[in-house]
Amino acid sequence: MNIDVPERRVVITGMGVIAPSGKDIKTFWDNVRDGISAAAPVSRFDASRLPVKIAAEVKDFDVTKFINSRKPGRFDLTIQYGVAAATLAVTDSGLDLSSIEPDRVGVVEGTTISGAGSIIKARDSFVANDGNYRALHPYNVIAGYCGEGSSTISLHLGIHGHAVTYCSGCASGNDAIGYAMRMIQCDDVDVAVAGGSEEMMEMLHVGFCRVRAMTEQNGDPAEAMKPFDRRRDGFVLGEGAVFFVMEELSHALGRGARIYAEVAGHGRSCEAYHATDPHPDGVGYTRAMEKALRHARINPSEVDYINAHGSATPSNDPIETRAIKTVFREHSKRVSISATKPITGHLMGASGTIETMICALAIWHQEIPPTINLDEPDPGCDLDYVPGAARSFPVRVGMNLNAGFGGRYACLVLRRF
Repeated sequence: MNIDVPERRVVITGMGVIAPSGKDIKTFWDNVRDGISAAAPVSRFDASRLPVKIAAEVKDFDVTKFINSRKPGRFDLTIQYGVAAATLAVTDSGLDLSSIEPDRVGVVEGTTISGAGSIIKARDSFVANDGNYRALHPYNVIAGYCGEGSSTISLHLGIHGHAVTYCSGCASGNDAIGYAMRMIQCDDVDVAVAGGSEEMMEMLHVGFCRVRAMTEQNGDPAEAMKPFDRRRDGFVLGEGAVFFVMEELSHALGRGARIYAEVAGHGRSCEAYHATDPHPDGVGYTRAMEKALRHARINPSEVDYINAHGSATPSNDPIETRAIKTVFREHSKRVSISATKPITGHLMGASGTIETMICALAIWHQEIPPTINLDEPDPGCDLDYVPGAARSFPVRVGMNLNAGFGGRYACLVLRRF
């Protein structure tokens, strides 16, 4: 006898943000909605000899507000940002984690370079001390692996269930949320603290200069990144963290939680085409969107808003546009699309989470944020990118798209509850 088991639905009940555009939800949303860019001259290191002298940095961050430790600075910034954003998300949710059975709560973190800072510190110390291994600080070894963020968040918040770090390039954030959603749907947990964290490191910035992925328009930082514009020449590198409290629906309703949005579907794909460039036909984007819509059981015509990857690189933007046209067909002319990286910076492994937060807030506030600096649209980018100013709109379904090096793509679908 077949018994139909109702699918466990997943909702967002808390959000926490540490970003160049704001370190609380209201400030962050106001800046995104108003199109106020966080791009500015690099202050973290000397960029005077580099072709790119701008970035979107987190300013005035005080880790001691979030980490009770004698030496909180021993943690890489990626971990500091992640702990802070996760703590803010739990506070925003009003959830008492200690009241939940320990094995029913999990942590999922998305990142790309977490641990790299500690490895660099260890190497510098080793070389500076003529190869004396005793000069290495033990914590630089412990923190030098990619999973330190999720374990530190678990330790800090007292979460005894699952702790997972997900790394799929700049698709990591979306995939972390998708992984957490499936953990809840599969009844592994009832609550997940999920998000992404990333820091802007000198060597990463230098590396992106070398591959010429970032904009070299250093005049006015706020106007440098131009998604879908024919003058585009790359992105502005950013940093920060966004985390969510995700709950099984009945768990959230049972405690009277505020629900920002429902996480309805997740899709991911890999083109196996090129190390950095997308397939000319946008097959990775297409497959990720189709899978996410199928998982969410949502027709493309129901989608009101897409937060695009919009990296402003010469190859990405027309290919992403082509993929949207393939999936949405005639509806592609009606759906509102915006690229918000010129406002927040490109947060790499955390870009999916910061842009999922933007989708959730667009649904919550019924307002679509703009694509700034779009004055001369590329002929191959001919859809509605909400140029210049935010737009009031009854957003029922939002979609977030992200792409990572190595041909990895991820898509999330959120729905108004």
